[in-house]
Amino acid sequence: MNANDVKAQYQLSPEQEEIISQFERFGREELLPLQEKMDLEDWWPEDLFSRFAAIGGLGTTISPEYGGSGLDYFTAGLIGKTLSKYNPAAAFGWGAHENLCLNNIYRNANEAIKKKYLPKLCDGTLIGALGLTEPGAGSDALGSMATTATRDGDDYILNGRKLYITNGPIADVLLVYAKTDKSLGPHGISAFVIESDFPGFSVAQTLDKMGFRGNPTGELVFDDCRVPTANLVGQENQGVSIVMSGLDLERAFVSMVCLGISERALELAVDYVQTREQFGKPLGSFQMVQSKIADMYSDIETMRSLSYRVLSACNNLEIGGGGRGEIHKLTAASVKFAARAQNRVVTEAVHLHGGSGYMQDTEINRLYRTNKLLEIGAGTTEVRNLIISGELLK
Repeated sequence: MNANDVKAQYQLSPEQEEIISQFERFGREELLPLQEKMDLEDWWPEDLFSRFAAIGGLGTTISPEYGGSGLDYFTAGLIGKTLSKYNPAAAFGWGAHENLCLNNIYRNANEAIKKKYLPKLCDGTLIGALGLTEPGAGSDALGSMATTATRDGDDYILNGRKLYITNGPIADVLLVYAKTDKSLGPHGISAFVIESDFPGFSVAQTLDKMGFRGNPTGELVFDDCRVPTANLVGQENQGVSIVMSGLDLERAFVSMVCLGISERALELAVDYVQTREQFGKPLGSFQMVQSKIADMYSDIETMRSLSYRVLSACNNLEIGGGGRGEIHKLTAASVKFAARAQNRVVTEAVHLHGGSGYMQDTEINRLYRTNKLLEIGAGTTEVRNLIISGELLK
């Protein structure tokens, strides 16, 4: 492969460049000014999803037939990266709606469900979320799942709890997983579209987090919650394929969140060391500082190459695919590396800021407090290692 081949492989198309330029402006002008208040007050702007819709940021991977933009997954990932750069909490809410809820319904639901819910999710009328994790089911989300769904005539009756649900307190529509046949273990799980006003559904609490503050995360309760059988996504007891495919796509998205946050951390660090003076010289004139900046840049560009490769592979992921094979291994490797690299980048950026970086009301501190979740969410680093080694050692 010559130099021109390498450039072509990673060069964005003019259309992608234009889209990212548009979201860069949106991020700087509309999302960045919200960041401080969202963090300090744990506040979510009620009009944020309508703002996303106005700029064409909802339904990015959804066919225009249902009100979406029809973009590929790679381009949607670039948008997620750009939003994360300027407001990680806003981007996480966007991702839970776009990736975990909307795209999963689009890929797996029948035509009636898609026609009923997708247009309103695409125009921001409805806010989406995913309900998978439970108080006793985190890394073993499928095997330890305790939420049940029992058939009762034309309804299913759901009982159980979901925990750490991004967008949970504000969601109108949720894609929720429950056990429909306990005897089958992880293979007895089904997926349902649930509306927040269904009888028996409630939000137990909104959780107070270390990072990504402002994005509402909650505990959800299903107490004899009645869900029409028409809201079953896919076939009964076939939810595991939806979960696993969705998790692979989620990991690819989280890698881009890491990249966007890291890009911003480097921007802030470079600006700071060029303007902050010590011993009569800018910090950036010291070789030790220059070495840290070079390491941060190298981590970011390595992260970008792997994340872009994985996003390209996601473009070709067939319906029902994922949870096995090359894509399963690649997405786990991508998010594992990206989360660890982001940790290194933001840690060095805080270090370069010195005392100001330790202050909770600074932007670099807000970015620093995001890093641990990205080593935990969508499967911990340890789970990612198991996925990679499991595929290699088959």
